[in-house]
Amino acid sequence: MDDNIPRVSPRASETFDQHTLSEIRRAASTGIYDIRGAGAKRSLPHFDDLLFLGASMSRYPLEGYRESCGTDVILGDRHAANPLQLKIPITIAGMSFGSLSGQAKEALGRGANAAGTSTTTGDGGMTAEERDHSELLVYQYLPSRYGMNPVDLRKADAIEIVVGQGAKPGGGGMLLGQKINDRVAAMRSLPQGIDQRSACRHPDWTGPDDLEIKILELREITNWEKPIFVKIGGSRPYYDTALAVKSGADVVVLDGMQGGTAATQTVFIEHVGMPTLACIRPAVQALQEMDMQRKVQLIVSGGVRNGADVAKAMALGADAVSIGTAALIALGDNDPRWESEYNKLGTTAGAYDAWHLGQDPAGITTQDPELASRLDPIVAGKRLTNYLKVMTLEAQTIARACGKSHVHNLEPQDLCALTVEAAAMAGVPLAGTSWVPGNQPL
Repeated sequence: MDDNIPRVSPRASETFDQHTLSEIRRAASTGIYDIRGAGAKRSLPHFDDLLFLGASMSRYPLEGYRESCGTDVILGDRHAANPLQLKIPITIAGMSFGSLSGQAKEALGRGANAAGTSTTTGDGGMTAEERDHSELLVYQYLPSRYGMNPVDLRKADAIEIVVGQGAKPGGGGMLLGQKINDRVAAMRSLPQGIDQRSACRHPDWTGPDDLEIKILELREITNWEKPIFVKIGGSRPYYDTALAVKSGADVVVLDGMQGGTAATQTVFIEHVGMPTLACIRPAVQALQEMDMQRKVQLIVSGGVRNGADVAKAMALGADAVSIGTAALIALGDNDPRWESEYNKLGTTAGAYDAWHLGQDPAGITTQDPELASRLDPIVAGKRLTNYLKVMTLEAQTIARACGKSHVHNLEPQDLCALTVEAAAMAGVPLAGTSWVPGNQPL
């Protein structure tokens, strides 16, 4: 061989990249599938693929320092005597005590309450910390029925029936034994230290007709005072929204696949469900066709990170959004100050997703008393309040720039898309054109 001939460097396969190869080796070595928390890591169309068309000549912007822009929202006034009245259109999603520490649950309650919004219990029941520090608390009613009792149902301000979750539509939850301490075990009526898998469907109903009966039962238990939410994973949003409304829901919570989770199979997180952006338009269409838009409120969740995401969800037809992972980051999870300890766990700040193992250095996704004590719920709560206020101000700023006196007045006509995929999913024109893919010829 002529040594003077230049050699071409080896090229890795696009299909069998290094991560794929490592996953094949891990599966071959262990014989079990991978479990983790957090959300999808693959690149998916998202809110970043949309842009707002600010006012110029054809629209008249509002002056930020002299003209108001409303952010309040009422959730659940279809049937409930006491709907939730929020100051901001951003709520805290359900994250259980068990997956989170007691300090984290208290911090979520404190932060949401100071910002004028609600928080949600998650699986496993209601904790005193969260109830005591949340003026508005939504009680999740899950297939597991862990911790469920009529007393706590009546203590709640709303009830959320969880049919599906964006990170794992059609799948149940997981809680590893190392996080089931004495208190968690007592709340859930479980053996201490034993891995538990929550059911993927409710044990006492199988369809929308049964759900209607269940909703009526919950209304009777709570004297028709509490709004009833129905949470669906983002897989068949048009039909699931329509059936939830038909069953009597006051509010539909729609969770796209960019939403996080405490623990589930990685194959679920990355390969089941639809992007949040693709879910909103079909759900809104179902509400419009039933003449129920704004009568039944739509909450969108799954990868909401900032005020621009909030405003874009509003423009596409949502009444409010819900955040989970972003709220944990605001509390202090994945904080670089714990970098050396994340390194000891084989990861790095910003990439830590082994929430199910209970070793979180930030003291948030753990039941280890020493780790949990690192989180000051008062300080963490203030951080969450600050974050919620910034998100709200950002959404207001965008709404004013589009000439809107309330964030609910934002509309699809205020948006354009950067990619064909985003334009088709959101039903808005591709930037620089009047073309909406699937609606008009190119």
